[in-house]
Amino acid sequence: MATKKVEIVVSPRPAHFVGDGFRVHNFIPGVHGLDMKRMDPFIMLDYNSKFHFNGTDTPRGVGVHPHRGFETVTIAYNGKVEHHDSAGGGGIIGEGDVQWMTAAKGVLHKEYHETEWSKKGGIFQMVQLWVNLPAKDKMSSPKYQAIENSSMERVDLGNNGLVEVIAGEYQGHKGPATTFTPVNMMNAKLKAGGKAEFNFPAHFNTTALVIEGSIIINGEEKVKADHLALFKNEGNTFTIEATEDAVVLILSGEPISEPIYPHGPFVMNSREEIMQAFEDFNTGKFGYLED
Repeated sequence: MATKKVEIVVSPRPAHFVGDGFRVHNFIPGVHGLDMKRMDPFIMLDYNSKFHFNGTDTPRGVGVHPHRGFETVTIAYNGKVEHHDSAGGGGIIGEGDVQWMTAAKGVLHKEYHETEWSKKGGIFQMVQLWVNLPAKDKMSSPKYQAIENSSMERVDLGNNGLVEVIAGEYQGHKGPATTFTPVNMMNAKLKAGGKAEFNFPAHFNTTALVIEGSIIINGEEKVKADHLALFKNEGNTFTIEATEDAVVLILSGEPISEPIYPHGPFVMNSREEIMQAFEDFNTGKFGYLED
């Protein structure tokens, strides 16, 4: 099989705060052509690199706000987050866990640092993705998947480390998350010198975000912590080798290839659908959620 080569390595953009509890670097949409169309179905990637929050009795976070037309996926590496939404979904995720909220036809939700974790404070590190939905599913019913780390498929690589599968498949092992379109999402946790090989269709949009440590891709492209490698839409396979203990988030998804019309917290297929989303939100059709 042909090798899938790196197109570009992207450094993190300057951090900004979302609410008062999420200090993020925005990769998608971002610079170097990482727009929604190029990265489809991954239409946003905010990375909260390691940041120390002092303890507080008032949990930091983002208050009640709406979404329609896509899914939010939060992956916890350090710290704890508490989520609630107007469709009844909610829970607490900690280190290694994932929350996967399908906003679909519309929900209100809020995200805060978990209360007890907030009192102590500590290192916070997370990724939040927006995963687009195809037109036929944008107005489906909302749902919520709480994916604990213990429920993820683990593929043992021997002395090299392991791969945790959140969604999609790795070496025949399937992750617990259900998706509307083909999406692969997994953490490669490699020991220094450890290698892992990945195989995805050439037309899938594929990236690797280095969460910890540093890696070499295909024996030639060096990528250090907090940087993202975007792969060309050519070839199928690539290898990563850890030059020190490393954690790498691997994302690969089939493009939906439909019009993308975003506006604030809504991502639809046309301006008319965005206008309808605002009307539905303003008339209370997204439900109620206390702030």
